[in-house]
Formats: sequence, structure tokens, C-alpha cells
Amino acid sequence: MSDAHLVLRGVHRHFGEGETLVRVLEAAELTVNGGELVALVAPSGAGKSTLLQLCGLLERPQSGDIEITGLNTATLSDRARTLLRRHTVGYVYQFHHLLPEFSALENVMMPQMIAGTPSGIAEERSLTLLDALGVRPRAKHRPAEMSGGEQQRIAIARAAANNPRIILADEPTGNLDPATSDIVFDALKRLIKEQNVAALIATHNYDLARKADRVVTLRNGLVVPHKL
Repeated sequence: MSDAHLVLRGVHRHFGEGETLVRVLEAAELTVNGGELVALVAPSGAGKSTLLQLCGLLERPQSGDIEITGLNTATLSDRARTLLRRHTVGYVYQFHHLLPEFSALENVMMPQMIAGTPSGIAEERSLTLLDALGVRPRAKHRPAEMSGGEQQRIAIARAAANNPRIILADEPTGNLDPATSDIVFDALKRLIKEQNVAALIATHNYDLARKADRVVTLRNGLVVPHKL
């Protein structure tokens, strides 16, 4: 049985028309399995963010299929896509975007509460995630009371809070120094392996990309293997 959590088949995504037409993806293909971390490296403007938004169901392709845990999303309504995204996809951004007025624990509990998880269960899972990422001692601290690396690990815990099958990350260590980047990336990779999550991570950091299971890039609208 396939363990493919994320599959793109023949995906096309264009912007503009006529002389201003920009072809970002042309029959792009990609499969990411559970427990696999795939690094996406490409120059700025090549379409990394567009690819992540398509995978996260934030945009629709002009044509082609995007499957999330075996479900073809092509014909889903906007509401169905939103529900699938909420329960199946976690996001980590370059800037943590934690809510400053809430503690680390509350930030991680928030998406679970929105999804209808009882507070006791949400708290227990949040503490388990904070523990796994080495930041449980900061559970009661607000973001301003934590280092950049700690804040980003809280953001990773929040992304994993609803037990997603896919994690998408856009430059998750881009705002950190090299030593802290290593710590955060290693924590993210460990979580992906432990929870059998499929992860696609866009990064400019080749040293971190080498730690991934695979590295891909965008070339002529295709997702292709890349050797560093």
C-alpha cells in the first residue's frame, strides 16, 4: 500500500496572459511519502512559494491533480478544501507569526481548539509536542520572552498540533543564525520522522537541504531532482 501523503500529477500554474504570461509550473509531478523530508531549493522568483501554496490548497492549478492522503482535491468545494487543509496540512513560515499575547502553550493549543478539540486533550498534546521539540520549559512564556530559535520551535509545534499528514515550510530557518538553524531544522526533521509526516520545505540554505531525504528544484516548470 502506498504511503504517499502528497502527490502532484501534471500540474500547470500560469499567471498573466499574452505577452505577460508567466508559466510557473508545466505538467509538474511530485510525490512525498510519510516520514519523508523533501527540500525545495530554487532561485527567488522560480515559483517555490507558488508550489507550496498549491500543495497546501491555498491556490488552485489551471489543470492537473493534487492528491492529499489519497484524496484528489480537483473537484472539492472551497469549504471542503478549507476543512481538509485545516485537519491535514501544517505550515511553518520564515517568521513564526506567534500570537504575542498568548503563551507558548496557548499558541500551540489554539489551532486544536479552533478544530474543536477539548481543552484538556489540546493541552496534553501541546505539552507533548513542546517536550519533543525541547521547549516544554518555555510553555508558560510569551513569544517576546523567548529566543528566535525557541519561537520557531513553538511555531513547528503549532504546525503539528492537529496531527497533520503534511507539513509545508517556507524558509523556516531563514531568520535564524546558522547554529540555531541547525537546531530548529534537526528538531523539525525528528518530528517528521516520529509522526510519519510528509514534509516539503523550501530553503535557500544548502547546508540544511543536504540533511533532507531528497532535494528537488524547479526547472522549466518541472519539479526535478537536484544534486547539491
